[in-house]
Amino acid sequence: MRSIVIGVSMTAAIVMGFTELAHASGIVETNSFFVGIAHPLSGVDHILAMVIVGVWSVLAGGRAIWIWPTAFVATMLAGFAAATAGAHIPLVEPAIATSIIVLGLLVALAVRAPVWWGAGVVGLFAFFHGHAHGTEAVAEHLIAYASGFALATATLHAAGITLALLAHGSMSSLVLRAIGALAALAGLTLMAT
Repeated sequence: MRSIVIGVSMTAAIVMGFTELAHASGIVETNSFFVGIAHPLSGVDHILAMVIVGVWSVLAGGRAIWIWPTAFVATMLAGFAAATAGAHIPLVEPAIATSIIVLGLLVALAVRAPVWWGAGVVGLFAFFHGHAHGTEAVAEHLIAYASGFALATATLHAAGITLALLAHGSMSSLVLRAIGALAALAGLTLMAT
């Protein structure tokens, strides 16, 4: 278990280091791979939603641990594609804040949903997260940019999974539920601002 934590931590540190180096040296293009990585890591809304998906998938257990994060990344890329194709979706930012509230509450209440239902919920919210990425993209380097934010998203899901797997013992459920409640509260705060 410790090796998983070390691996996720090292990956995040390397990704952030390369991103900072690229920015500092001025080699980052508007939609480069590194900017794609940095985008989800630069917003608390994206970080919270993606980590909470990982935590919730562990609480559900079984196939949800890999299906829900996969559904999130796949549907996020569909939202990105829709935005880059010019599809206008209203209320994207409120939907992103709502995703944090709802996902946080699902963790706080320890909701054990069927795998298909959970995949639908995370997929719905992921579409809005992807659309937000897509509205900021320009036509050049879309694949590199999308690859970067997909990798960062998967890393954030892995961080949530790792966090939940490390929370063993009699207090683990309470700790994870508290994390969910704090995420929901953060989502409410984002909605109010």
